[in-house]
Amino acid sequence: MSIVVSLPTQELVDDVTARLDPALDIDLVLWDGTGEAPCEHIDMYVPAAVGPTHAMPDLGAVGCHFVQGSAIGFDGVEQTLPHGVSYANAASVHETATAELTVALLLEAQRRLPEFLELQRLGQWHMMGCPGLADRRIVMLGYGGVGKAIAQRLAGFEVDLVPVAHTARVQDGVQVHAMEEVPDLLPGADILLNALPGGPATHHLIDDAVLSALPDGALVCNIGRGPTVDTDALVAHLRRGRIRVASDVWDPEPLPAGHPLWSLDGVIITPHIGGLSDALKPRMTRLLVRQAERLARGEEPVNIVLQA
Repeated sequence: MSIVVSLPTQELVDDVTARLDPALDIDLVLWDGTGEAPCEHIDMYVPAAVGPTHAMPDLGAVGCHFVQGSAIGFDGVEQTLPHGVSYANAASVHETATAELTVALLLEAQRRLPEFLELQRLGQWHMMGCPGLADRRIVMLGYGGVGKAIAQRLAGFEVDLVPVAHTARVQDGVQVHAMEEVPDLLPGADILLNALPGGPATHHLIDDAVLSALPDGALVCNIGRGPTVDTDALVAHLRRGRIRVASDVWDPEPLPAGHPLWSLDGVIITPHIGGLSDALKPRMTRLLVRQAERLARGEEPVNIVLQA
């Protein structure tokens, strides 16, 4: 079965070409979605970016019914996805790198590394105690691909991990709690970790009431989506010295110059770089190859999150 795949960069065209099964009839074309399409028919369109601020081209004009995104999250994609088109996210690409950064943020905050780095800059030898990770209770919101990857990496740190999802269940021997249990779980949490996707259902889920239920000195870590946290409430608690935060995603993004979060104590900021490691490029290439080869074999693509 002959198929045509459009890719947004020449680098992706070259990388995918090098890994495709030569026995399959797959044509790759370069198209970033702007201007006229390079051919009359496209089976799989890979955009440079997706979301409410990134309009998609007229895919109906080229008979395209499948879009492969490059991110795990897909909040806002449905607003721009043409009618009759299915959308797949990039599950399997970002989970490992995001989980790595999550562990790094937790260790950075719990072992007070920013303070030690500042002492190093000043040339001062000063010993300080720290909370550490061992024996800490971590309430983690979200137990999808990223949440599970984080759980695997935290297993060796001897933490008390309490995963929470939409519904309670026992999954792979792990007790997953329901969202309605969160108010009862928060008072005993040393760390609140958000790994939930974005969208209306999670908007400002972590609000003043949730932050108020955490004990003094608790750490909030957000690697899901920025708008999950009510930023005004977060700033208010930080100003009172009630909690700490070490997160990769924020609301707004990018954080504007002069925003209180830049200067408040107890804040560790990374600029939404969870998936940006050297693992990204080869993993994305492997996913694109897999999807193209499945289409060429007449099989359904994987990772469909929005069905036509």
